[in-house]
Amino acid sequence: MLDERAVYQEWRQAVQNKVAAAAWNATLSSMGFVGFSGNVLLIGVPSQVQFQQIKNRHLPVLQGTLRELVGDDADVHVEITAPSDTAITPQATPDIPQKVERQISESRSAGLDPRMTFESFVTGQSNRLAQAASISTAETPGRNYNPLFIFGRSGLGKTHLLHAIGHFVQQHWPEKKVQYVTTETFLNDFIRAVREQSQLSLHDRYRSVDVLLIDDIQFALNRGDGFQEHIFNTFNALLSSGKQIVCTSDQSPREMAAMQERLRSRLLQGLLVEVGQPDLETRIAILQTKAESERVVIPADVVEYIAQRVRDSIRELEGSVTMLRAHSQLLEHEITLEFAKKHLGSLGREQAALRTENVVDVVGEYFGFTATEIRGHKRQRPLAHARHIAMFLVRELIANKSYPVIAREFGNRNHTSIISAVDKIQDEIAVNPQVLEEVSELRKKLTDGNF
Repeated sequence: MLDERAVYQEWRQAVQNKVAAAAWNATLSSMGFVGFSGNVLLIGVPSQVQFQQIKNRHLPVLQGTLRELVGDDADVHVEITAPSDTAITPQATPDIPQKVERQISESRSAGLDPRMTFESFVTGQSNRLAQAASISTAETPGRNYNPLFIFGRSGLGKTHLLHAIGHFVQQHWPEKKVQYVTTETFLNDFIRAVREQSQLSLHDRYRSVDVLLIDDIQFALNRGDGFQEHIFNTFNALLSSGKQIVCTSDQSPREMAAMQERLRSRLLQGLLVEVGQPDLETRIAILQTKAESERVVIPADVVEYIAQRVRDSIRELEGSVTMLRAHSQLLEHEITLEFAKKHLGSLGREQAALRTENVVDVVGEYFGFTATEIRGHKRQRPLAHARHIAMFLVRELIANKSYPVIAREFGNRNHTSIISAVDKIQDEIAVNPQVLEEVSELRKKLTDGNF
């Protein structure tokens, strides 16, 4: 009888012969031998992504192959671990042509957020299909679901999935060029090309990518037929070349009355998946994951308190952890349920009546500036600080406010300036007691309806 390692090696080779090369290279090649006892083969994989993919898509093949070798009672168990043995020694990486090296260099500056990966994405019933479709798309770009269209309310993780796809492709398909772009940036590039009469250069730039990730495509609808035609032609060129397109939006293409019919038809030829409101278990998992990443210990009763009050925004869930950590560190006080109720008392309150102008007015009055100054472009330090806090609060407190939308509402800025401002205030509230007090007071005014 074959010893256990020999069985493992034979099984591994048989699996590789059965599955597509893309699935093997992207997921299954990472399997490592952990143990084999009582006809149960235990294999280890290095990350949550591989674990979920094997569990959701490949486990029947793995089990069936093992049963062909050792009998019908055999089983395969998978765990996340650093494998002790990779039965097949990885082949040396071949020399990469100069052109491919250049593409790799370009893909590293594709506008991707390093924090938004599949590993850091918390999966629940509301987003399981979207996550599975995203992983499948990343494993075989241009083949399975093209275009992939992810839709749902703001703050539920659509942008996270876009970035995660980009990171996965960069890691497993380093020769492919990836580009993440907001619709606002896409539009600005289009306008600049028309103004400078450089449309051919723009065409070459976007149509040379292998994976195009476009965020918030709903903002293309009110920009005129010319822009929609440009998007349609770009999509046509990429799809006919086997390139992958992934889009996000706050609604399905079927609901977009202002969308040109041929563009709608292009989007509907792929896969549409919706990201819904997370259930309680998912919200708790999101809070625990965020707390772990922020290196803060939050008691279970506090986690449940937050999860029960915040029901429809992952962004607000994660923001509550950041605020709680900042209060705890700066006040040198342990996190308890009473502490959380005191400093996060406005969590989950209805914000339907709150608008950007309310935030601008309240922040302006607090710091002694007019609404025009807050929205303007003067960069004196006190004014810029107030403006950054206003941007932070709009992003945190008002649903469906993406970075491009906030950028337009603050003097038609570039959306990257909004991202920078939000990140800056988030960092400052963790180390500066004065900024934490300012944000807390303003947040309470706004959530209590004092505007």
